[in-house]
Amino acid sequence: MRTHIVSPAAPGRYPGIVFYSEIFQITAPIRRTAAFFAGHGYIVAMPEIYHEFEPAGTVYAYDQAGSDRGNALKTTKKLASYDADARAALDHLAARPDCTGKLGALGICIGGHLAFRAAMNPDVLGAACFYATDIHKGGLGEGMHDDSLERAKDIRGELLMIWGRQDPHIPLEGRMKVLARLNELGLRLNWHEVNGAHAFMRDEGPRYDPELAYSLYGIVLTFFHRKLSEGDLPAVAAARERPATRSFPAALRPRNVPLTATVDISPILSPSDLM
Repeated sequence: MRTHIVSPAAPGRYPGIVFYSEIFQITAPIRRTAAFFAGHGYIVAMPEIYHEFEPAGTVYAYDQAGSDRGNALKTTKKLASYDADARAALDHLAARPDCTGKLGALGICIGGHLAFRAAMNPDVLGAACFYATDIHKGGLGEGMHDDSLERAKDIRGELLMIWGRQDPHIPLEGRMKVLARLNELGLRLNWHEVNGAHAFMRDEGPRYDPELAYSLYGIVLTFFHRKLSEGDLPAVAAARERPATRSFPAALRPRNVPLTATVDISPILSPSDLM
């Protein structure tokens, strides 16, 4: 499973985030988003979600052909393979010497749904999901009959769910179905609905809303700083496991910690590679 790793340039140990792309895989907007989060103190791992079906490095264009291919594979890949990929990416991050072991998940579109499912792993402390498609109708994976709402009971971390009210892929009744289930389970939940169309966070194309993107990325950063920072550790454990370089909110970051990132490509063996 080809996985793109973006990490802070400054030496130290940082929390890890598995970042899931849209159906188009690792496009330029996805790379820029990953670099943004890495520049704020996170190791970001981006798996190629269709690695079983395409050569490494395949990226689909933001056009009808790319959309058709991505949507076709979305319901060709087995649900168990998506879950196995998540576990492999999380294990890779946790084993890295530059990772604190505190893990989160982030995703956009199908990636929002995959981040939601990644949160079913008990070591995911927080998951941020942008306009997560198909949760409300159980349409992910082969057979288009996923169990995401049922398995939401397995989520132990905190959720940050962000939706566009003008998104035709997740209409009002779909969003309310998801909200009702999460409230029924009493999960730790942050819920934001904004006036945006589908893909309003993507910094290419006519639906991009830079003002919304700016404000919402700030909310996500605050969420991850709260859930994944060293400050969430008990005092004794924090003293024992203090990393060489802490993750700070941008406004408090020491000036000698550069807001830049380094990029790597890592082959991560997922059980789905053997299916």
